Amino acid sequence: MPNSQFIRRTLPLATFEQLRFTLLQHVAQNQGETSVTIAEDILASVEILQSQRTRRFAVVVSQRFSALLTGIPSAATSALGWENPQMTLYQIEVSFEESTIAAFLSHLRKVLQNQPQVLSLIEQAEGILSPNDGKIQSEFTLQLLNILAPDTSSFPAPQMEYAYSVCQPVEEALSQQIEQERVLNQVTAQIRQSLELPVILETAVEKVRSFLQVDRLVIYQFDSYNSVPQKQRSTEGEAHPLKSQSKDSHRIEQNIPDGSGSITYEARASDSISSVLHWREKEQCFVGVRHLRDKYRKGFTQAIEDIETTYVFSPCLLNFLREAQVKAKLVTAIVVGGELWGLLIAQQCFEPRRWQENEQDFLKQIAEHLAIAIYQAQLYAELQQQKQTLEDRVSERTQALYDALIAAQAASRAKSEFLATMSHELRTPLTCVIGMSGTLLRWSFGQLNQKQRSYLQTIHDSGEHLLHLINDILDLSQVEAGKTVLNISELSLSQLAEQSLEALKEQAAKNGVELKSELRLEPSQDLFIADERRLKQILNNLLSNAVKFTPEGGGVTLRIWLDSNAALFQVEDTGIGISENQRPLLFQKFQQLDTSYQRKYGGTGLGLALTKQLVELHGGWVEVESTLNVGSTFTVWLPAQPLRVPSSTVNQDGLSVNSENLQGRIVLVEDDDDTATSICDTLTAAGYQVVWMIEGSTAIEQIEVLQPTAVIIDMELPGMDGYEIIYHLRQSPAMQQIKVLVLKEKARTDNQEYCLAAGADDYLVKPIQPAHLLQKIATLTASQA
Repeated sequence: MPNSQFIRRTLPLATFEQLRFTLLQHVAQNQGETSVTIAEDILASVEILQSQRTRRFAVVVSQRFSALLTGIPSAATSALGWENPQMTLYQIEVSFEESTIAAFLSHLRKVLQNQPQVLSLIEQAEGILSPNDGKIQSEFTLQLLNILAPDTSSFPAPQMEYAYSVCQPVEEALSQQIEQERVLNQVTAQIRQSLELPVILETAVEKVRSFLQVDRLVIYQFDSYNSVPQKQRSTEGEAHPLKSQSKDSHRIEQNIPDGSGSITYEARASDSISSVLHWREKEQCFVGVRHLRDKYRKGFTQAIEDIETTYVFSPCLLNFLREAQVKAKLVTAIVVGGELWGLLIAQQCFEPRRWQENEQDFLKQIAEHLAIAIYQAQLYAELQQQKQTLEDRVSERTQALYDALIAAQAASRAKSEFLATMSHELRTPLTCVIGMSGTLLRWSFGQLNQKQRSYLQTIHDSGEHLLHLINDILDLSQVEAGKTVLNISELSLSQLAEQSLEALKEQAAKNGVELKSELRLEPSQDLFIADERRLKQILNNLLSNAVKFTPEGGGVTLRIWLDSNAALFQVEDTGIGISENQRPLLFQKFQQLDTSYQRKYGGTGLGLALTKQLVELHGGWVEVESTLNVGSTFTVWLPAQPLRVPSSTVNQDGLSVNSENLQGRIVLVEDDDDTATSICDTLTAAGYQVVWMIEGSTAIEQIEVLQPTAVIIDMELPGMDGYEIIYHLRQSPAMQQIKVLVLKEKARTDNQEYCLAAGADDYLVKPIQPAHLLQKIATLTASQA
């Protein structure tokens, strides 16, 4: 009650005067601020209001508390036959709402516009009107409750003969008013506390039936098509969440001819009253009353005191109501979202009943509260439906992503298997092509004419080119799969620059391009920590591209300098340049720039893509600046890597090996004929004695007998593999000092650390190149000597 914005009662004039006195007294107790009081006595001089002098009001306005008290004579006074003016019943309302008080003051200003003194008072009140202080309003409300309580002492002492006839009806009216508000509060509280619509409706019909003391109270609900708000009708095939299931074939009339429905909730005074739950109306009984549907939607309440009198000319309808055991009924509409959802119906079953005005108002208020509950339940059901739809879509999307992930993983596995197969199937013949042609070029076993030597050189160069392409594809695949492990070691930047330029010296001379370097390094800055092989790969890709796309007479410059703990490598050329719109394609796989040079320069378009991946694998970045027909500059920023383990990489400077200084016995354990033939020819031509064995189980005994300088072992042997052979060699005291060089497939270079950890001294990656093989063997045999 303290939080209410208005209070309505039907009370005697004496109580109205007492309320006005209490209001003025309450304002007087808070006199620390400006206040204005206006009552109905100011209307006495206004002719237009002479007929309204019986209307009572008092408006009090202050900065912290304002209230409007109004009273209108009730028609119940003449019905009671009271002659004492103080006992005249008034419909009294007390309002604390700022907007209501402002509207009342505005109305007074229009009526009293010719009364300057009164207008000044009204304007003053409008100027200080503001929202009420909650504490002051609560205190005044408590005083009102004491006055409105059923206490006969609040009335003027009447003559003894009026003690029963006057006080008792007023006390009953007050009690009924309080009980009505209590029921309304219970229904409102139930709506606030629960989203379960059936619980709310069942509770409401029981409490309202009990309060109205009717025989039966029911809720008639229209079928879903007529009851769902317009915005929800577009969803086809969806049952409305509030639609009840009706299985009874009986029907009960509710004066609604359009559409159909049924009784969904019912409360009865006793079991002797028949149940009409799930009954439906008979459409043939409603000819001539179709206008009632629109009237109900607009708030019409129908009160039928006696069906025998009202429906005397509608025998079908009258018989139907007799069958339903209805004598009198009070019907009001439940309107939800502007649509007629259903009807709230109070019924007398055994005798006619005259429905009072306050009963009609009460039933209408209950219907309005139920409409709020229904709308609230509809919104909740809609929210739940949307939530479920969202969950279903998320689930579907998750499943789709999972299926896509499975497909991607399957594709990745297929790619890995394909690359592993390609690595073996392509590298094995390449070993023969490169190895044997290189051996023939270095140490021919007979006289070769110039044409034969040219053919051999072409075969060797084509094999090297094909090997380079395969290496790029496999390296890029390994990096993208996250399987590439950096082999971190300490390296010399000056030597790196020299070796990189030396490797391309012949190609640059052939194209007429000048190669030069600019090293901006102090002697103390020459050492750097990174993966030397990968860094060579990066520089080789950048330098080879620069040489390839630089016309004859141009130049390519390699610059290296240090910035804090990072090295910067810059390759600048005076080549064809790159247009701005083509630069996004530079670092993409299998991309070549769409220019007139496309047919002139070949390539797979993997070099720069691999370069970018390798740079980022080191935690660095690469960028390019280019001007069309002027040249390009590629800059690589590479941070120094933490040195995890001491470098075990031997010198691979690419220098030629003098065959006159090489000697010793080598045992080769290899099951592939072509690879073994190439290695045997290369080492034999270099002055080594080579013993070739195929099976690892017999090789161990032979190695112990022969005591070779070094052993070359293929790690993928059938039967006893390379790991087992190395293990037996390292366990035997007689063979612990023998150097072991292992052969690995390119696709599995990430396992090189396992080879070294197993006891190998070094490794080579297939296909075997003669120069690399001789370098490894020379280093191993030299360290042993």
